[in-house]
Amino acid sequence: MNADLRSRRLKAIAEMIRGGSVSSQEEVTAKLAGLGYAITQATVSRDLDQLGAVKVKRGGVLVYALPSQISGSDWAAARLQHILSEWVQSVEAAGNLIILKTPPGSAHLVGIALDQSNLPEIAGTVCGDDTLFLAVRDGVTVETIANRFRKLSSL
Repeated sequence: MNADLRSRRLKAIAEMIRGGSVSSQEEVTAKLAGLGYAITQATVSRDLDQLGAVKVKRGGVLVYALPSQISGSDWAAARLQHILSEWVQSVEAAGNLIILKTPPGSAHLVGIALDQSNLPEIAGTVCGDDTLFLAVRDGVTVETIANRFRKLSSL
């Protein structure tokens, strides 16, 4: 594949996301077709993943956003409860870790919110597709923090 063509396509997708309310892979594929790109939805999926695009709720609608668009004002600590209650499906304590489960493709949304909340008890997060691992700092009772997340998540 021509690297320049791929680079231009990624740039076009990023501009689409920055410019408005792109809410589905099908929509991105159709808009790219309108720009002359003949690609499949699977390619769009890989491109969105490479760009780090995630779905966020804006104005009550799920749309794609780039990591640079997810600012502190969007994900302030005050919104942590809302994000956890909306996206976290389970909370489990294991050793010095807390494992959070989310719907597929949503772990990064919760991870960003947690990272930007700067919780002193959490040393760091690792996000997969639907699972987050939270490393709890030494001296902190993991089950206490897990229970706090369960309450915030309404579990």
